[in-house]
Amino acid sequence: MRRLLWDVDTQVDFVKADGKLAVPNAESVVPAMARLVEWARREGIPHVASADDHELTDAEISESPDYADTFPPHCLRGTRGAQKIAETEQADPVPLGATDVPDEWLRGREFLLHKKHFDVFTNPNAERLLEHFKPDEVVLFGVATDICDDAAIKGLRKRGYDVTFVEDASCGLDDERSQACIVDWRGGGVRIATVDDVVK
Repeated sequence: MRRLLWDVDTQVDFVKADGKLAVPNAESVVPAMARLVEWARREGIPHVASADDHELTDAEISESPDYADTFPPHCLRGTRGAQKIAETEQADPVPLGATDVPDEWLRGREFLLHKKHFDVFTNPNAERLLEHFKPDEVVLFGVATDICDDAAIKGLRKRGYDVTFVEDASCGLDDERSQACIVDWRGGGVRIATVDDVVK
């Protein structure tokens, strides 16, 4: 089975308690996140990570955010907050911005998809990586369950990919909204799993 580990926005500003847009309790799931990354590395499974890469002029950034379409400044390019946490940091990723790169650059095991919007599929290289790897299963984790995870899972399912969501390696901004997402995903054929389920 061809698997792909899909790591959603495990960045300092989202995961660390002192981050600019910290997801409540995200630090508590960091050990589970680390186990998934270690598993993928050990098994030679490709590790695709998305990362917000903002500038203050981005449409998503606002001083009066509605927390649906706009958010306060976070993951600003070049800041500590934009960095991946140490536990999910990739060793030597191929960075992919919003412009197409020649196919010969799509090689290796680790890829970092920069994005300006919470939906990773606004980066055309997300779809290109899926076409490149042709995974039988996408194992997804990260933050936030009810925003960026939701957008990624809906995008993957829309494109016909089988998805496993690792619940204990993920965290949402709003518990009620996160649970509603999980119910919706399960109804749409997404497998809900734990880290133990995945790595055993």
